[in-house]
Amino acid sequence: GWQVSMKSGSLSYILPWNRLPVQLMSQVRVYTSNGQKKDLGSEDTNGSARGEPLHKVETGRQDTTSAGQKQSSPKQPIQLKVKAVLKKREYGPKYTQNNFITGVRAINEFCLKSSDLDQLRKIKRRSPHDDTETFTVYLRSDVEAKSLEVWGSPEALARERKRRKEAEIKYRENLFRNQRLLWEYKEFFGNTKPRSSTAAMFFKGPGKVVMVAICINGLNFFFKLLAWVYTGSASMFSEAIHSLADTCNQALLALGISQSARTPDPSHPYGFTNMRYIASLISGVGIFMMGAGLSWYHGIMGLLHPHPVESLLWAYCILAGSLVSEGATLLVAINEIRRSARAKGLSFYQYVVQSRDPSTNVVLLEDAAAVLSVAVAATCMGLTSLTGNPYYDSVGSLGVGTLLGTVSAFLIYTNTEALLGRSIEPEQLQRLTELLESDPVVRAIHDVKATDMGMSKVRFKAEVDFDGRVVTRSYLEKQDIEQLLQEIQQVKTLEELEAFMLKHGENIIDTLGAEVDRLEKDLKQRNPDVRHVDLEIL
Repeated sequence: GWQVSMKSGSLSYILPWNRLPVQLMSQVRVYTSNGQKKDLGSEDTNGSARGEPLHKVETGRQDTTSAGQKQSSPKQPIQLKVKAVLKKREYGPKYTQNNFITGVRAINEFCLKSSDLDQLRKIKRRSPHDDTETFTVYLRSDVEAKSLEVWGSPEALARERKRRKEAEIKYRENLFRNQRLLWEYKEFFGNTKPRSSTAAMFFKGPGKVVMVAICINGLNFFFKLLAWVYTGSASMFSEAIHSLADTCNQALLALGISQSARTPDPSHPYGFTNMRYIASLISGVGIFMMGAGLSWYHGIMGLLHPHPVESLLWAYCILAGSLVSEGATLLVAINEIRRSARAKGLSFYQYVVQSRDPSTNVVLLEDAAAVLSVAVAATCMGLTSLTGNPYYDSVGSLGVGTLLGTVSAFLIYTNTEALLGRSIEPEQLQRLTELLESDPVVRAIHDVKATDMGMSKVRFKAEVDFDGRVVTRSYLEKQDIEQLLQEIQQVKTLEELEAFMLKHGENIIDTLGAEVDRLEKDLKQRNPDVRHVDLEIL
């Protein structure tokens, strides 16, 4: 039943016998941004430009019963609408002509002076920083052209960049010498600046707890060491090693506190807060290696090679003084943790387990272990005095070592979890998610991640599906609608339409960026723990 092949443009159609005279209209116009148009795929054999049919084909079928008889069907015209297509612009694999760069980057990367930028076009853009609303940027193409004008050729610019890079490396190598000279300069002329915030950290909060513990444990180590030399008790030796380990570990904690107060730099953009956790982790390892290890060793050697213990009177006196001093430090740590836990709305147990303040946690656990180990050592030494059996004293040393090993294992676990970047509590994450979803500009939220960066600093990340209608309406509410309507009515050509869409399209994108900034600011204001917010647009 297929009789005739009909061609229209480059397409071929095979029509069945019952499709008789057909009027086909097919024309596609391709528009470019300069307003030109081209006709593609039209075939005019009967004067289609004058309104006549484009193509007519008569087809017939000879009946099997009566030869020569033709059957025809009524004409059914098929009309295809004209489609206007904007020609796609090819940008290539690398296109930087529309890039903006800041003045600092222009000076550093293109070796320019600030006076060179005065002659370039200045563009005000929305600032990514919270403290400023707008800042000045420059077109990258203008900066590149200016750098070539200043240096003459790309080769000369590359040589200058290489020279500055070598000078920067040399400066970094001499940085220690420069800091030393600066310190000597301050010593000679006097430092009139107020006390730094780093030093002030040791007079309150966790810093104060750590400094008190260092002083007390240092004195305890000295007196316990004298008692061990006088009595030769294994338990007293373990107590002396325990106090030494506590003193060294708390000095390490003080170093971690001072380092955590450093301001962020380009190499560490999120700061040095985790230095407290690193110091606490090393402290836990130190307790295990020095405290538990030596106590176990001395206890085992006492069991293998027992020797009689001398008078324990002075040892009892020193243990009693150590119990009082360690107990005082423990009370200081407990009060600090209670105050901090109350401020965070957490219980005492939750605050300790979550390692919200690693420095205070270490002091708390070390002093708690110290109080218990004093009790264990005093009990075992008392049994040795009553029975005269030195094995009780060695068992006490093993008990102190086991207690220190338990504390060190807990510290290693909690600080490792904190350094790995654990998630925040589900309730807090739910509050952040509900705050975003309740905003009219947000349709949905996906792939939500909230990481505790340490010291109650949270980093929040989510992929947000924004409602384009609400964003556009937010933009239109700030415009003069009558003036916008006049601009639309004045659009007559394709060039004017493209310019209109590009202008308002860019403004709508800026409005979307402003909405993202607003959401990030709201999250930080309502949740002070949230310090870094990353909202990705779907």
